[in-house]
Amino acid sequence: MSKAIVHEFTRPQAHAITVAFGDGIGPEIMDATLYVLAEAKANIQIETIEVGQRYYENGVSTGIPPMAWESIHRTKVLLKAPITTPQGGGYKSLNVTMRKTLGLYANIRPCISYYPYVETKQPRMNLVIVRENEEDLYAGIEYRQTHDAFQSVKIITNSGAERIHRYAFEYARQNNRKKVTCMSKDNIMKLTDGCFHKAFDRIGAEYPEILKDHYIIDIGSAKIAAKPHLFDVIVTENLYGDIISDIAAEVSGSVGLAGSSNIGANYAMFEAIHGSAPDIAGKGIANPSGLIQGAIMMLIHLNEVETANKIQNAWLRTIEDGIHTGDIFGDMSREKVGTMDFARAVVERLGQEPDRFPTAKYKPRDNMTPIHAVMSPEIEKRSLVGVDLFVYWRDKPMDELGALLTKSCPDSMEIKMISCKGLKVWPNADVQMDFTDRFRARYKAKGATITHNDIATLMKNVADAGVDFLKTENLFMFDDEPGFVKSAGE
Repeated sequence: MSKAIVHEFTRPQAHAITVAFGDGIGPEIMDATLYVLAEAKANIQIETIEVGQRYYENGVSTGIPPMAWESIHRTKVLLKAPITTPQGGGYKSLNVTMRKTLGLYANIRPCISYYPYVETKQPRMNLVIVRENEEDLYAGIEYRQTHDAFQSVKIITNSGAERIHRYAFEYARQNNRKKVTCMSKDNIMKLTDGCFHKAFDRIGAEYPEILKDHYIIDIGSAKIAAKPHLFDVIVTENLYGDIISDIAAEVSGSVGLAGSSNIGANYAMFEAIHGSAPDIAGKGIANPSGLIQGAIMMLIHLNEVETANKIQNAWLRTIEDGIHTGDIFGDMSREKVGTMDFARAVVERLGQEPDRFPTAKYKPRDNMTPIHAVMSPEIEKRSLVGVDLFVYWRDKPMDELGALLTKSCPDSMEIKMISCKGLKVWPNADVQMDFTDRFRARYKAKGATITHNDIATLMKNVADAGVDFLKTENLFMFDDEPGFVKSAGE
């Protein structure tokens, strides 16, 4: 890290920010980005922290030491270079940990084509992906339950879905975007993705001036690749957002050009969307554009829009002038440069504007009221009407399992079926699928409801019968709506 760069930020009344130099190419592109910010006279004062690989290797499973948290809690704004997360073991993604701990529920990724200077088949692309950041499969709740079966739990909440949708519509309103598109897979995951889609419809009704539509995620992803000009703002769940934002960034010309912000009610984190690229670390050839774009988003967040405009216009002019790093070097390129030479080219053009691209004219943003996840009142009657019992069963007849589980029923319940991988396999089921060793037995109340004591009795009876059970899932009704779905064939 260059101390000269740090000292140039010492200005009265400056915004305090925390800077993490990261791993791999992180220190190189961060040096380049800070050089551009310093030369543009950005009104910031930085504190530096070290997180990532060094701390993983020293036994800190999150990669984040206490002194890093202290700085972030002081400044509430983090500019972060890419971090290497070790594969396997007990290591948690630093990004995921930070997003959850700081309440950074919204990940915003603009994806823009810079045609004809950067090669792309989609010259009209200019969309923004708003990705929910805390829930979904990224909650990281996983289990190995049998020799053959592994489970990952998908969490979607009404309150979290409403919060991300409200942010997407507020973002569209403040940035003069005309349409918001929701993407989900509610034709298959009718409860979780259904919740997400329904929340979109509820919140969208509060923004009548903004167009809105919904795509199933698979065809939506295909449309992003083939016809991205159809979209303006896309709001989606965590996993889908991670996937389609990389698709969109690559379709635009290069993942190396895209920055992103992670926004919460009290904290914000800004970064490039790409990884630490250890294979090119230390070679001075990495493209710093993604992190520069992340820094521009940070300046807008701080309402330093004059500096944001200056840097963005200089960056656009650099791209137009054909000063390109190797990852985007092509027919329209004039000079291939490395990391710092690209940053110097941007600095040389501070005060200039692009000829072909629209001039950046960011405006001071309204102070958006912090958006929190607010649970709705419990107006529905929640009734316990059954239980799913998951069991380990291998290489034995299904009728034998059915008989044992039927005999284990308390008087208040009856067994309805046994399923495997969501398909009914007992009773009266002619199936040709290859079984695994994890089965689900569905018990329903003979009357209106059952109790937790009934479930405890069932578990004791099943254990006494010598059946190895793995877990239970309670079945609830919410007024007249079931809080569970049927198996295929049920």
